[in-house]
This record gives sequence, structure tokens and C-alpha cells, in this order.
Amino acid sequence: MDTQQITKMKNRFRTTNREIGWLQFNERVLQEARDAKNPLYERIKFLAIYSSNLDEFFRVRVASIRSLLNLKKTEHKDLEMDPRQLLKKIHKIVNAQQESFGKVFQSQIIPELRKNNIFLVNDTQLTEVQAEQVRSYFTEKVLPLLKPIFPGKSTSDPFINNRSLYFAIELAPRDEMVTGTNTEVKNSEYSLLEIPSTELPRFLTLKKDGKNSYVMFLDDVIRLSLREYFVRNEVLGVFSFKMTRDAELHIDDEFQGDLLEKIQEGLSVRKKGIPSRFLYDPNMPESMLKYLSKYFKLGEDDLIPGGRYHNFSDLMSFPNPGNPSLENKPQPPLAHRDLKDVRSIFSVMAQKDVMLLYPYQTYDYVIQFLNQAAKDSAVIAIKISLYRVASNSKVVDALKEAAKNGKEVTAFVEIKARFDEERNLYWAGELERAGVKVLYSFPGLKVHCKLCIVTRMERGEKKRYCYLASGNFNEKTSTLYSDVGLFTTDTRLTKEVKEIFQILGRKERSTEFEHLLVAPFSMRKTFEKRIEKEIKFAKEGKRAEIIIKLNCLEDPEMIARLYEASNAGVKIRMIVRGACGAIPGVPGMSANMRAVSIIDRYLEHARIFIFYNNGQERYYVASADWMTRNLSHRIEVGFPIYDESIQKELRNYIDMELRDNVKARIIAKGRMNKYKRPTSGGERVQSQIDFYKYLRAKHKTND
Repeated sequence: MDTQQITKMKNRFRTTNREIGWLQFNERVLQEARDAKNPLYERIKFLAIYSSNLDEFFRVRVASIRSLLNLKKTEHKDLEMDPRQLLKKIHKIVNAQQESFGKVFQSQIIPELRKNNIFLVNDTQLTEVQAEQVRSYFTEKVLPLLKPIFPGKSTSDPFINNRSLYFAIELAPRDEMVTGTNTEVKNSEYSLLEIPSTELPRFLTLKKDGKNSYVMFLDDVIRLSLREYFVRNEVLGVFSFKMTRDAELHIDDEFQGDLLEKIQEGLSVRKKGIPSRFLYDPNMPESMLKYLSKYFKLGEDDLIPGGRYHNFSDLMSFPNPGNPSLENKPQPPLAHRDLKDVRSIFSVMAQKDVMLLYPYQTYDYVIQFLNQAAKDSAVIAIKISLYRVASNSKVVDALKEAAKNGKEVTAFVEIKARFDEERNLYWAGELERAGVKVLYSFPGLKVHCKLCIVTRMERGEKKRYCYLASGNFNEKTSTLYSDVGLFTTDTRLTKEVKEIFQILGRKERSTEFEHLLVAPFSMRKTFEKRIEKEIKFAKEGKRAEIIIKLNCLEDPEMIARLYEASNAGVKIRMIVRGACGAIPGVPGMSANMRAVSIIDRYLEHARIFIFYNNGQERYYVASADWMTRNLSHRIEVGFPIYDESIQKELRNYIDMELRDNVKARIIAKGRMNKYKRPTSGGERVQSQIDFYKYLRAKHKTND
């Protein structure tokens, strides 16, 4: 299709708005919290994930939409949606979800905790012994961190930290209170108090009483002692609130100037971003809410009623008193039969390609690969692209060790990785001090590919060993995210990986690639050609199939091409974890398209593409979703899987996910987020459990 045809296609067929699609995804997370078949503490974790997701959604997506409100009405016609109407729809969906969240927590989670002798208590429910423990904790740990703010007396406007928790407290001087039949307040004032939940655990575990365990919010630890803290005042009311601010950096990626300096400036701006949500205790008096609204210059759209507590993402650390049955049965990462206990990963790679599937298999092999490269006298150079790394990164340690040992080490560090800019700047500095050559972000482009190339001198010639992946060089997230990594010495791939690092190094090189799919140069074009081929086969009456596994499907051109393929008779099956812009199963538009989303113990993160190709199947793994930003505004890499045995294992993986009827939800008009269920007498398939068993049996490991 040419551009005009694509435009007609986009206008003719419907898609789901990205923000609405994302909220549909977060509803699937909330479904897992509601599912009583999940262990109790896993349900609590899903509440935490839902809350964390929603917070980021308001910080980034809602803030971006709100910024469009400043456009003139005449300019709104150029947008694909009316921002004000979209915000209303978002708030309606979120309010319903938040109501469901509250019911799950209060009516299901709390009673289940009690059944297991775990009691979440507040400041009014303590015994004398417990109250003594709490007051002691307050005096020793909490008190030194409290810094009350008195807005009416402040000479400058106090700044409310993004996502931090606060109390708004109404106080009255005790010597000015009039006591009669009723207590009257002659003069009151407001104080704001930050709850130090970033310095202290959000939950305090109290002493056990027999087999009963007791847990308390840090918020209530403070509530208990406020009257002793404000010794000259009577505390008339305590109400929690938090501010969510615009998290976008708003940096113009111009082709001149110091980009690194712009990022650093942007970080300081982020802390002062405009509000995108003011979440408050619904019991807060109207007079107090009106005062805070005026003081913080908030509009009506900024105000969202919440509950007594906020930042439920902290539920991720809700203490388990020691009952493992309340959590998922562990699935320790498995060994790979080709790499287990080998002295040299290089010797294995020289013989064959090796694929790793995380978190089912251990990420330790990647660390071993880098550590062996750091110590191997034959290794002369290491090049790697870093997007997000762990807080105590073994990857970075290996690179520093390699530089210390005289290797030529080059690391491309993407300092525009959202919410990890500060960490990445820190690690970039650490690498530079260790002697690593650090390359920084491109103006106008994010580098999101996951590549490493190690060069060894073997018999007087250079031999390149590569690792390509769908996920980050991050050993922590490798235990939580499902991803694919490939070790290879296939010269078809290693030659082109070398070319990518030439591009990252700003050296003039060709952007034509025969084997790798590289955005923004060739990835979109290659996928388009593959879809067009399947359309051609379908029109010839041949079997035509496309299988796609993504985090997000949003790019309108790619959706239009999938609709065209569906209408031509191509069978399209999709696994889309997050927002899905396509609407499957609509006659005349997407009748041959089916989609599911899997939400389970691991975050589905791999991007995998399979094209039937008239029986000569083509397999690709990529770092990129089908979003416009990934295909057109980032450097992303997709890599073909040529080894037939690896293709077979990858196909088994995908087929198992397509058969999932326990944790898979249907994405379709009228059936959105309905669970797939086994037919009567049919096999029950939970892919994240069953695939682990498959790999354990295949690789004959006893981990």
C-alpha cells in the first residue's frame, strides 16, 4: 500500500485509542488482584502493580494530554481526539477501577489476611503494649525526619514532592479553644507534613501475639503521635493527600547544543512539573480542599478523591510473617543444557547458536559471558548498549573489570531512558572513571536496542561473539520479565551488529541491512514486506499466517496493514500484553484476527514475530513494539532466528501461550478482557507454569 491507501485504510477502519487500550491493560492487572485462585500475597502484589502503573500513567500520559488543552480550539481539529473529552473518559474509567480496587482491598484482601492471622491495624486499634512499641518507634525513627510546613506562615511557596505522601492537618492553639457544652475553635490553621516513606518502610511489623501477626501503615504510626508532636496545638483533623506531577522532560532534541546538559537540566525541571493529579482523602473537609486547591493553583480536573491511604504501590513490600503458602511456589531459573558447567561460553558459541528464555532460564550466563570476556587474554574489545541496568549492576562491574584489564570497552548509554536518566548518568560516570569509552544519546532518537559484541583474536584474525536480546542488560528484571536472548557467532548477524555500533559511534556507515531489522532504517519496511508476502500467498489460495507477540500495538500504519492482511484471508494471531490498537474479530475489518493478553506471575516483555512464508517460516525477535515511536523514532534491532532447533523451541513457547486458557484474556470488541477458558474436558494450559516444566524436562536440569 502507498501512503494514500494507508490513510484511507486508517480512516475506514477503527482502532482503540492508546490511552483507553492502556487502561484496559491495567484492568487486566486488577483482575489478577480480584482472582481468589491466586495466592493472597500475589493478589496484594497485583494491587501494588496496578497502583504503580496508574501513577506512571498520570505522570506521563495524562500529563501529556493535559498539555494539549493549552492549544487553541482551532488547532484541536488537527488532533486525532478531543483532549478534554478523552480526559473525561479516562477519569470515568479510572474512577470505576479505583472503586473496584477499594472493594478488593477492603472486602477481600483484609478479610483473607485475618483468616491467616495477619491483622492490618490502625492507630485506634492498638493494645497498650502495641501503642508503646509504636510510640517508641515514632520517637526513635520517625520524629527526626518530620518537617512540618505552615502554608499561611511560609515566606515562600513550599514545594510538594512528586508522588510523596503528605498529611494536611488542621490545628488550633489549645489556649484559644473555648470549651463549653460544645468545643468551639476560635482560630485554626493548616499544617502540611510529609510522611517519610522514602526513608522508612511503609509498614511497621508489631510484636506477635501468639500466632497472630500485626502490621501497621507508617501513616498510622504518625497519626498516633501527632497530638504529642504538636504539643501546643489541638489536632482537629488529619487527612492524607499526594500530588502527581508531569514527568515528561520536555527537552527539545535539537541538533546542536550539549544534549547531556539538557538532560541534567530536565531532571531538575521534572521535580517541579505541573500537577496532573491531586489525590486526596474523600473525608477531607470542603474548606480544607478549597484552601489547598487555591494554594497549589489546582483546577477542578486535578482533584481526584482517593482513600485514607495512597501510594498502594508500597504494597509490594507488605510483610509476610513467614507463610510461604501465601505466595507463588518458586520457579528457580533453570540451567541451559548447552551452557551448564562449561568452562568457556565462547567455545560453545563457536559451535552453535544458543537461545535463553528468561526468567525460565538463568541470566547468569550473560554475566558469565561478560566476566569471561573481561578476563580472557584473547579478547581485545567489548561493545555494549545499555538502556536500563540493575541498581548494583554486575554488568557494569564486568565492563569496568574489562577496562581495568586493558580491553577496549565501549558502552552506549541511553540517558533518555524514562525514569532511569539519573541512574544511567551515574553509571555512565562510573564507567568513564574506570576507563570505559562512553557514548551518549542521539539528538532526536532514543537508542533502545539490546546488543553486545565481544571481539577475540583467534589465529591472527578477529572473531566476533554477539549477544542480542529483547530485554535490558539487567539481572534483576531478568527474574521478573519474560524475554529472549541469543548468543551467536553467525557472521550474517555479527557483521551487521558491528555496523550498528559504527552508527552509534557517529561514524558514517551504510544503513542498509540484509539480515537485522534496524529501526528507523529497515525494520518497518521489512515487516511491511513480510505482511505483503502473506497477503500475496493468501490471494493465491495458499496458507498464510502471521503470529505476533508484543507489549503494545499502536502504530496506525502497521494496524492498517494487518487489517488488509486479515481481509485478504491471512490468519493473524496476536499476544499483546498492553495496549492493543487493533480491534480483532470485526467482520469486514479484522475477521481473521485473534488476540489475547497474558497477565501472570511474570511480565510478558519479549517481542516475537513469525511469518508462515509458504511453509518456509521466518522467525524474528526484537527490542521494539509496533508503536510509532519504536519504528520511526528509536534505534531498535530485530534479529532473525536461523537455527531450526531454536525455531522449534521458540514455536513451542508461542504455541503454549496461544493455548493458554488460565491467564489469557481475549482482546476483541464486546469480549474485552474475558478470560479464555478450557472447553469441557479440555486441557488446562497456564503457559508460564507449563513452559517452565517443558524447559526443565527438555534441558534435563534439576535446578
